[in-house]
Amino acid sequence: MPEYGCFLSSEQYGPADLVEQARMAEQAGFQALWISDHYHPWNSAQGQSPFVWSVIGALSEAVSLPVETAVTCPTVRIHPAVVAQAVATSAVMTEGRFRLGVGTGEALNEHILGDRWPPAPVRLEMLEEAVQVIRRLLTGEQVNHHGPHYTVENARLYTVPEEPVPIDVSGFGPKATALAARIGDGYITMTPDEEMVTRFRKGGGGAKLVSGGTKVCYGHDRESCVRTVHELWYNERLPGEAAQVLPTPRHFEQLKPLVTEDMAERSVVCGDDAEQHVAALARFADAGFDRVYVNQIGADQRGFFDFYRTKVLPRLP
Repeated sequence: MPEYGCFLSSEQYGPADLVEQARMAEQAGFQALWISDHYHPWNSAQGQSPFVWSVIGALSEAVSLPVETAVTCPTVRIHPAVVAQAVATSAVMTEGRFRLGVGTGEALNEHILGDRWPPAPVRLEMLEEAVQVIRRLLTGEQVNHHGPHYTVENARLYTVPEEPVPIDVSGFGPKATALAARIGDGYITMTPDEEMVTRFRKGGGGAKLVSGGTKVCYGHDRESCVRTVHELWYNERLPGEAAQVLPTPRHFEQLKPLVTEDMAERSVVCGDDAEQHVAALARFADAGFDRVYVNQIGADQRGFFDFYRTKVLPRLP
């Protein structure tokens, strides 16, 4: 049966709030933590974007739950050799409870240094090479690497974990899912799509960890919850490749009229009907997921954790 975790939103909350939410998640009975890795929020209404590696350091002291980035793009904004050092230190500080989630990223976060934002096939090539570099460095050996996308010279990490850090690969289409099956220690995707889970497992993923995440908006006033979802997370309903290629929060805000409140309502469970929350998470279990992470969009975080502790988590498969 799946484990259920809490998804911490670095786009919506500052570091102190994220740490406090992690504490409440552990007390409520959640079994793991995801935390997003962004340079910008998706839009100005979300309003935050702390440096994820600093927050993970604080989480290592505040809670005993496993922690995973969902997800880090180790290809453009930060060189994979630097990501490897951050990963190694995080794994040591959490005493082996850290997993690295990786993906091909978005221009929103990765173009900030003026580098070219490459097309999707090139981003997949870069991600595969970056994972190779990170894995080699995490062994503590001295690494020299001269690949098509990255150069590493005489690099060695001296602070490394005792055990290898699992690296899970995010995928939302057939090519990325195939890459996850081939190189990942696990697979991350954000919809309860049984076909993609099957594709991963049959493509070489086998029994490796499959993780997914979903957003909810808990609150007593359902209509207010719908408005909150539409105001803060309309970006998730934008069509096509917009999420991968738009460069600033302002560009996402310009497309907000494309997303109606009805569209937002259909995509996120809103309100305090426990049956609806249980059903949304059960869809991931039915699709074959091993872990499911929940992100509360609304401001009532304490109410959300109490609600899940008493009325949702005890009823999940």
